[in-house]
Amino acid sequence: MSEAAIAKKQVLVEKAADSFKEAVSVVVVDYRGLTVEEVTELRKQLRDAGISMKVIKNTILSRAAKAAGIEGMDDVFKGPTAVAFSKEDVVAPAKIIADFAKNAEALEIKGGVIEGKVSSVDEIQAIAKLPNREGLLSMLLSVLQAPVRNTALAVKAVADQKEEVA
Repeated sequence: MSEAAIAKKQVLVEKAADSFKEAVSVVVVDYRGLTVEEVTELRKQLRDAGISMKVIKNTILSRAAKAAGIEGMDDVFKGPTAVAFSKEDVVAPAKIIADFAKNAEALEIKGGVIEGKVSSVDEIQAIAKLPNREGLLSMLLSVLQAPVRNTALAVKAVADQKEEVA
């Protein structure tokens, strides 16, 4: 192999390694059997959520993962592989891909990386069932507001009771 080809591949490995390092969530899928329209639709849904999906050679992915400090992904990088990288939302790629896979049976989740930790298909599926970031924040807010609301209602009840007595 020529030095120019090796240099090109090294650049690809470095770019993929940077993507692994920057991502909070990575989902690896086998897209074999999807039509061009289905792949285009999946890419559009991911792009709308701020997620990039790339088809990268397995050898480059394997080297990039190792360069990013991620071990144990070699079994995942077999066969046709597409990778979805999310820099912001941990749940979004898993949720979008799992929802899309319900209608496109050819799409298969192979594994992923969640916040630097290698995740199995089952873990990715479990994350896909979580509400999105806004939903989780809304749940947290309601949990934090409950004690304050209950205290306010108790104080109001005592005040109303004292008013009735007076």
